[in-house]
Amino acid sequence: MTPDEVSRQTQALSLPLLEVRDLSVAFERDGGNGQTGLAVDSVSFSLERGKTLCLVGESGCGKTVTALSLLRLLPSPPARISGGRVLFDGEDLTAMSEKQMRRIRGNRAGMVFQDPMTSLNPVMRVGDQIGESLRLHRGMTAAQAREAATAMLERVKIPDPGLRVRDFPHQMSGGMRQRVMIAMALACAPDLIIADEPTTALDVTVQKQILDLMRDLIDGSGSGLLLITHDLGVVAQAADDVAVMYAGRIVEQGPVRGVLEAPSHPYTIGLLRSRPGATAPKARLEAIPGTVPGLWTRPGGCTFHTRCPYAFERCRFDAPPLFTLEGDKKSRCWLAEPLSIIPCS
Repeated sequence: MTPDEVSRQTQALSLPLLEVRDLSVAFERDGGNGQTGLAVDSVSFSLERGKTLCLVGESGCGKTVTALSLLRLLPSPPARISGGRVLFDGEDLTAMSEKQMRRIRGNRAGMVFQDPMTSLNPVMRVGDQIGESLRLHRGMTAAQAREAATAMLERVKIPDPGLRVRDFPHQMSGGMRQRVMIAMALACAPDLIIADEPTTALDVTVQKQILDLMRDLIDGSGSGLLLITHDLGVVAQAADDVAVMYAGRIVEQGPVRGVLEAPSHPYTIGLLRSRPGATAPKARLEAIPGTVPGLWTRPGGCTFHTRCPYAFERCRFDAPPLFTLEGDKKSRCWLAEPLSIIPCS
């Protein structure tokens, strides 16, 4: 390795693995005469190597759109990245050509999609689906890829991998299909893994197995995991850091213990109180009133003020910035302003 290559590698290791800066994603409205709405609005976060960042919030808050936009997987039109940067090892993914992105997807960055039954090819054996990226990015022969796929199935703890490698997706259980998706995402030993609701529709025992598996696979590897979820139990179990999204914006973020044990945004407080047994054993669930506003019906000011029990007049008209608090926490709430150290954009 030349001195320049060593210098570049050292510099890359000193940077966050993934740094998202003011990312905005707009959607065109059908028949809207060019009208657009921001599904993701000025979102910023970073992910370190060997760490897990959870992006959490209700359905419709923009989590999946954020995840898909990082790897430029959204159809355009109607979607387009309208602002911001996505820095992966210091390189801006938003400025890359489609050809350059194809070298990154499935190779340096892998994605575990939400529903394996719709993401896996139903007429293709799972071993061939895992081996596809190995043949494309690693130049393996069909036999080499099949052997590597068998090893990946063993790695994700699927029994009888030598036999299962020839199965079709419908011959596997939901938990096994999710493990196949993880094997596909990890086949090329990526630096970044994005997992979109990987435990949805799985029973509690299988959920824990999947989360433990993903944690084991990134521990010590230097990879980073961006985990998308609406389940705060998953956040508590899996995350090092957490970012809470609402209506396309991050409203609170920081180390997982700091956010879950001392939340500073009313939305985070509401999510925590809505968990079974959060207020008292066998008590009724304390739901947040209302629903997440749609893309075209978002209120002015703080977008959460229509559902917030602590809202006051200023919340209706002025959108709060993301305030920096003690303990590396941030909160987008006017009630956090007296606690802030430095206001940030």
